[in-house]
Amino acid sequence: MAGSRGGEVRLLRKLLAAFVVLVAIAGCTPAPRLSNAPISSPANTPVDTGEVVVGVDTIAGGYNPHNFADQSAITTALSTLLLPSVFRPGPDGTPRLDRTLMTSAAVTRTEPYTVTYQIRADASWSDAAPIAAEDFVYLREQMTSQPGVVDSAGYRLISDITARDGGKVVEVVFGKPYPGWRTLFDNLLPAHILKDAPGGWTGALQTNFPATGGPFTVKTLDNDRGEVVLERNDRYWAGPAKLDRIVLRRTEQDTLVDALEQGHDQMALVRTDSVGADTIGELAPAVTTSTVARPSVTTVYLRPSQRLADLPVRQALVAMIDRDQLVTVGTGNGPAAQLRADAQVLAPTAPGYQPTRPGAVGFNTPAAQTLLTGAGYTRTSAGWARDDRPLELVIGAAEERPADVRIAKDVQRQLAAGGVVAEVAEMPGQELYERLYSTDTADAIDIAVTSRPAGGDPATTLATDFGCVTDATPPEPVNPVGYCDPAVQPTIDAALTGSLSVTEALTSVEPALWRAAVAIPLYQEADVLAVRGELSGVTAGAGFAGPFAGAAFWVRSTS
Repeated sequence: MAGSRGGEVRLLRKLLAAFVVLVAIAGCTPAPRLSNAPISSPANTPVDTGEVVVGVDTIAGGYNPHNFADQSAITTALSTLLLPSVFRPGPDGTPRLDRTLMTSAAVTRTEPYTVTYQIRADASWSDAAPIAAEDFVYLREQMTSQPGVVDSAGYRLISDITARDGGKVVEVVFGKPYPGWRTLFDNLLPAHILKDAPGGWTGALQTNFPATGGPFTVKTLDNDRGEVVLERNDRYWAGPAKLDRIVLRRTEQDTLVDALEQGHDQMALVRTDSVGADTIGELAPAVTTSTVARPSVTTVYLRPSQRLADLPVRQALVAMIDRDQLVTVGTGNGPAAQLRADAQVLAPTAPGYQPTRPGAVGFNTPAAQTLLTGAGYTRTSAGWARDDRPLELVIGAAEERPADVRIAKDVQRQLAAGGVVAEVAEMPGQELYERLYSTDTADAIDIAVTSRPAGGDPATTLATDFGCVTDATPPEPVNPVGYCDPAVQPTIDAALTGSLSVTEALTSVEPALWRAAVAIPLYQEADVLAVRGELSGVTAGAGFAGPFAGAAFWVRSTS
């Protein structure tokens, strides 16, 4: 019995030694190298040409394209594929009537200024409810009552909406002329579901789409697995999509490169740094790459709150901040680093963009000290203080936007070097915007690092981001900056209603905004678009539409 046990022990020792050798050999095996040769599926593996897998950074919600807090590449992609819009960017980027939804849309009266919309009789939501006037009414009501919405200024000009022909003819009456009306009523939402749903505006699109009105519908949206599966919408009244399915899959940079190289992903749209962009570029010629600019500009807002109400104090903080360093921190010298934003309103890729940033605005430590001293502050061992009260600030950033958080922490570091104490408050994007619009001083955010939507009608963007409510006394801000200047408001109003050209308006407003020291634009956000050769029909998209604008026409071949 003892001899038998000894043999078993020796056998186990031999097996263990063999296992250790195998592990050592495996540890010495070099990692596979990237190859530039195109890789095709094995002959015995059928290729599903009806499905396209797209690698993305994240699929995290919310997905309401009208909320500041929800702006992201995935929100843009899903709203493009799932929601109806009256106008979409044409080949030159200007709005063009979407005739898959609309029969016509035109100004039919000038007194009062009236636009009449004719919706196609067969246009319907995925639950068979018609797309109709109530969807227009619902969107307008939410855009004028909810805080933190994108390009709301045009909706605030609407005085009445009426309907006829079963809601398929919609008459929109404006209190003033509005040349930018073609930018209204994009990404319509299903009013029949959302208007009575608890938290309908902010809650219903947090994790899914309750109904869709585009060429695709949502089969599954699994944030835990990091995957969205879209299927062709069988109820879509226009021409059917060529693909059966589009799968959006969350992926890390290293696994993304492997997935593209091996053909598991046919496409990717990702935000990356210079190393990642170069690595993806090395997959050529099997994979082609390009840069796609997003309709958003990463911006540092210095809000004229109680602690930053004094103009010299805001100007001092601007002089403490090294903007070049923030651009590097936010972009990692990736594609977005080439899209520095040197204007307050227009994004770098927008038509008519011209740098307006004054040469005197920039990193200047002596100037910062002079400005704070002139504002009554004294530099102590603990930092700057006035009337024995230290200058202590809160910097807000959305936790789901890692680049914003990195920038916020670097702003904190730079201000600390200049003697200003600040803390970084990371929070969900929705909470950040609620606090930006809150009047509770206990919740005040002094500096916010966030994404400013861009790419719409410039006059509307100007009025939304920097305008006042003029029927209040005194005029009140209606923007996340908390900024309102009655001196420039007449110019903003004139541009919005068309009595002054946007070019003329920006000539006077841009210098005023730089002097006000309320916003430090950094860069226009951008993604790397990577496409394998077997997927055709993919473009960067006209204007700011993005590549998913043409997804209904994508075609996948077997090789």
